[in-house]
Amino acid sequence: MAGIHRLFAHAQELSSGCVAIAIAGMEGALASVIGGLVSCPVIAVPASVGYGVSFEGLTALLAMLNSCASGVSAVNIDNGFGAAYQASLINHLGPRDDTALDV
Repeated sequence: MAGIHRLFAHAQELSSGCVAIAIAGMEGALASVIGGLVSCPVIAVPASVGYGVSFEGLTALLAMLNSCASGVSAVNIDNGFGAAYQASLINHLGPRDDTALDV
């Protein structure tokens, strides 16, 4: 991913959120990179921009669907509204009850 150094300057800010939205075209690697940096859910939005074999966002979509980073989910190409709506739903969930996991 070109320019990964720009993310590291904002790593603390990214980690403080309840949810992250990663919008990327080209090869679509941004969502996986952010998924590796944060512990919150990441909503991946493939963009229809790119050069080479981007297939109007299909390349980014397939990369995002195949992400091995935990917590990454993808919406459709250029569906920023759907990602924002889902992020809003996540933000409006109450605080996590970690005691429910005790077995």
